[in-house]
Amino acid sequence: MKRIFDLTLVIIAFVFLLIPLLAVALSVRVTSEGPIIYWSDRIGRRNRIFRMPKFRTMRIGTPAMATHLLNNPDQYLTPVGSLLRRSSLDELPQLWSIFRGDMSFVGPRPALFNQEDLMALRTAQEVHVLMPGLTGWAQINGRDELPIPEKVELDAYYLKHQSFWLDIKILLLTFARVIRRDGVSH
Repeated sequence: MKRIFDLTLVIIAFVFLLIPLLAVALSVRVTSEGPIIYWSDRIGRRNRIFRMPKFRTMRIGTPAMATHLLNNPDQYLTPVGSLLRRSSLDELPQLWSIFRGDMSFVGPRPALFNQEDLMALRTAQEVHVLMPGLTGWAQINGRDELPIPEKVELDAYYLKHQSFWLDIKILLLTFARVIRRDGVSH
């Protein structure tokens, strides 16, 4: 049922977001050199690597690591990168990953391929069996501000309590937090 919900919602989202997707793509193209989409190696279900697309917000040559680990991450942002991140518009290409079945709308955020500490904790808590999500329980309870062990505890809570109605609650709360820009570091 979750996959049917994801496919239905992603098709609706593509229809309503086509113009914003094109506008963001154009803004990335005209404000910086390089590809419009950045393909990031991420950890998916059962710790398998998949390629996750995002609108590129960082300059070419930025180290492949979590933004909070970079020294002065602002120096790497493209002219529209900060706006895209604050508004979460950089995440829109992940609709493709949901359509392909690499992600779901709701689940733990996919770890970067080199976040061994996060992967180890998720595996120990059996969170790695979940499909990663565009948003999740940890996202609405702190987002970028949470330390990794706390994120994993929230992901484990979702694993134990997942349901259609919890997913709806998470999606609605995510929408509200994106509008308010809660918990966004860059």
